[in-house]
Amino acid sequence: MYRTNTNGELRLADVGRDVTLAGWVQRTRRMGGMTFLDLRDRYGITQVVFDNSTDPALTEAANHLGREFVVQVKGKVAERSAKNANLPTGDIEIIASELKVLNPSEVPPFTIEDDTDGGDDIRMKYRYLDIRRGAVRRNLELRHKMALEVRRYLDAQGFLEIETPMLVGSTPEGARDFVVPSRMNQGQFYALPQSPQTLKQLLMVAGIDRYFQIVKCFRDEDLRADRQPEFTQIDCEMSFIEQDDIINTFEGMAKHLFKEIRGIELTEPFLRMTWADAMRLYGSDKPDMRFGMTFVELDDVLKGSGFSVFDNAAYIGGINAKGAAHYTRKQLDALTEFVKRPQIGAKGLVYARVGEDGTVKSSVDKFYSQETLQALRKKMDAEPGDLILIMSGDDAMRTRKQLCELRLEMGSQLGLRDKNKFACLWVVDFPMFEWSDEEQRLMAMHHPFTHPKDEDIPMLDTDPAAVRADAYDMVINGVEVGGGSIRIHDSALQAKMFEILGFTPEKAQEQFGFLMNAFKFGAPPHGGLAYGLDRWVSLFAGLDSIRDCIAFPKNNSGRDVMLDAPAALDQKQLDELSLAIVEENK
Repeated sequence: MYRTNTNGELRLADVGRDVTLAGWVQRTRRMGGMTFLDLRDRYGITQVVFDNSTDPALTEAANHLGREFVVQVKGKVAERSAKNANLPTGDIEIIASELKVLNPSEVPPFTIEDDTDGGDDIRMKYRYLDIRRGAVRRNLELRHKMALEVRRYLDAQGFLEIETPMLVGSTPEGARDFVVPSRMNQGQFYALPQSPQTLKQLLMVAGIDRYFQIVKCFRDEDLRADRQPEFTQIDCEMSFIEQDDIINTFEGMAKHLFKEIRGIELTEPFLRMTWADAMRLYGSDKPDMRFGMTFVELDDVLKGSGFSVFDNAAYIGGINAKGAAHYTRKQLDALTEFVKRPQIGAKGLVYARVGEDGTVKSSVDKFYSQETLQALRKKMDAEPGDLILIMSGDDAMRTRKQLCELRLEMGSQLGLRDKNKFACLWVVDFPMFEWSDEEQRLMAMHHPFTHPKDEDIPMLDTDPAAVRADAYDMVINGVEVGGGSIRIHDSALQAKMFEILGFTPEKAQEQFGFLMNAFKFGAPPHGGLAYGLDRWVSLFAGLDSIRDCIAFPKNNSGRDVMLDAPAALDQKQLDELSLAIVEENK
């Protein structure tokens, strides 16, 4: 296509020019003796006009074009009499003089338009057609621009982009690995990296004090809207730093992205909150700070009045939904059913409305006097017109997580989760370990290479479950967009960590000897952070799923329905790898 602008669009200034355009037929329309062709390419849609009175044969050829035909058109740029304000090229049209069909097309299985009639499954099967839609293409363009800005910012900060291997050794901590059998080393396996964690630490030992790469990572875990089996990280590491150095550097990168991509100038430092406060006030280590509804503990107000559900509870907490006292009984019943869904698992919900006269009416009125309900109102800082929602349970942490789901649902229902509003937060001081019922042992909450807070190191011998980590996550609008930690750089402390995690010295040496041995040769203090590129793009694009900003994503079952992968190997390949498929007994 002849183009006069860097974005490929023709303008009024091009009127009178002879141009050649090539692209796909979006649609054709006949109006009297005229045929209008909407020609689409990566840069947009341009109207092409065929006039039967001046060239009947050419117009007849245009009348036989179908949707998605690939064509080339020659003609002259003219000012459009009926302008189309919805198109960037709506001021001009092309008066056609030549038409060439480069390739015909079958009728596509769904309409190639922003508001398509194709469901997720059919669009994923024909993803190469889906990407022709402007809505998807714009997401990929946004991803490209963000990657450029990331590189620009980090280069200016002195970072080197260095690639690390895709075929590495398996790690026993964290999510399950994807493994790759080795033909040349029979019976042995590579793993695809969950992240370049140990490799970037080795780069710090090697004297590369500022490293980054935009890298593919792989985790064999259950999928959801913000997870894919393969995803992209902006992976970074720095030497001779402390936690504030990392946070300031990558808060700076976040502000750079907001300014350059969204045109939003963020001048204030991001809020910081400890993990303990995030769980206490929001029931989540990635709280959505676009709205309030912080949790209020109500044991002192609601226990001891004869309502056994509360009297026997380990935790009672409430949120104040401002201005929601108008909710009907049907709406409140729907909220109760929402929290009782299996994925949330609550047993029920208690509500209290504050009337215009200040009177409090509750679903458990018979157990509580108006005096007690007024104490509840005061504790919740509730005003006339507010709705108090209360949950309880025998496990405080689990109940807080259930109350978190209710808070987010109310935020959505009350229109408080505007995708064009951004609330940025650092969550810090995570626990070092978490208990695994499945493994019956302590597991690293982040990974085994995270440094404990200096003041907590003595508790590694006495109370390891109470140890806090030098770890931090960046959260925007309830989404963890990145996280990292200061790393252990002392081989003795690293050995202690492996001991707490249940590794024998021999097993630790087998799995991570290369790293502990490297630490013996003068490892610098270091730390880092990894941003999720897919999550950043989906956040800026206002998407509900990261799949829509990945060119060829997997579905919720981890399948690529376009390539039909994963798939079985033929017997010859299995024999070369010394593998056998054993069917499970059903």
